[in-house]
Amino acid sequence: MSPTRVQVPPGLDEQRGLGPDWARWLDRLPARAGGLVEEWELTPVGDPLHGYTSLVLPVTTADGERAALKVTFDGDEESEHEGLALQRWGGRGAVRLLRADPHRRALLLEWLDGCDLLDAWDVEACEVVGALYADLHVQAPPQLRTVASYVGRWLDGLERHGRDVPVPRRYVDQALSLGRDLVADTGGGVRLVHGDLHYANVMAAGRAPWLAIDPKPMSGDPHYEPAPMLWNRMAELGGPAAVGSLRDGLRRRFLTLVDAAGLDEDRARDWVVVRMVLNAGWAVDDARRAGRGLTRDERDWITRCVAVTKAVQD
Repeated sequence: MSPTRVQVPPGLDEQRGLGPDWARWLDRLPARAGGLVEEWELTPVGDPLHGYTSLVLPVTTADGERAALKVTFDGDEESEHEGLALQRWGGRGAVRLLRADPHRRALLLEWLDGCDLLDAWDVEACEVVGALYADLHVQAPPQLRTVASYVGRWLDGLERHGRDVPVPRRYVDQALSLGRDLVADTGGGVRLVHGDLHYANVMAAGRAPWLAIDPKPMSGDPHYEPAPMLWNRMAELGGPAAVGSLRDGLRRRFLTLVDAAGLDEDRARDWVVVRMVLNAGWAVDDARRAGRGLTRDERDWITRCVAVTKAVQD
C-alpha cells in the first residue's frame, strides 16, 4: 500500500511566495500530513481546508469520531504553543484538543460543524466575543511567551523604520510611547491571551453556543485582545446598510467589547492604537523584504489601520 499523501490546497500553496522557509514546509507538508493520518489511524472525509499558516484536514478517528487534523507552518512563532493553550482551556470556551505532536506542529481537534460569527450582527458578535474572554483569560501556562516580549520587539522595529510607514507621524509616536508604557506596566493583569479572536475564529458547537479556535496564545494583559474585532469586517461599516459613519460603527464595536468583557476602556483603547500602528508597519516590512513597493492591498490595509486608530480616539 502506498503511503497517504494529502493534497495542499492552492490557496495555501500560494504562500510559497513568502520565502524559502515557506516553500520547504509546503514541500514537506503532503508527506507530513499523510504520515499523521496513518500513525493516528485517521480517515480523511473531506477536501483539505486551510488558514493563512495551516492545513486543516477533516477526518474521522478509529472510533468513528469526527475531528480535524491541523498542521501549522513551522516558522509561525505565534502559534507554536497553540496546543498548550487548548490543553489549558480544556474545552471551556474553546475547541477541544484530542491529540498533539508539537514537534510536527500537529493538532487533532474536535470537529465543529457550526457557523462562525461572520454573518452575525456585529454588535451581537462583539457581545459573544466579550463574554468568551471570561472563559479564556485564565492563568497562563508558564511556557508561553509574554505579550510584553512580543510587543517590545515589534516596537523596536517600528522605532527603526517608523518614518517609512505612511501613517501620520503623531500616531507612530503615540504607539511607541503607549506601547512602552503598556509593556512596562502589569496593571492590566497577566492572563492567557488568545491574541487573534475575531469573527472567523469563533464557531458554534453542539456542546456550547460558541467556541474559540486558532489562538495565537501569549501570557499578558487581557486588554490586548479587542483590536481584531475592529479591523475585520470593516467594509460593511461603510456600505449602504451601515448605521452611522465608519467611525460610529468602530466605536460601537469597541464599546460593546469593553462593556461585555468588563475591560478598562482607556487601557483597551491604548492597546488598539498600538496594535493598529504595528500592523501598518508590518505591511511596509513585508514590501521591503520582497524588494518592492507597497501593493494596492497593502495601502488599503494601512488606510484601514489609520481609520481604526483615529476612530477609537476621536
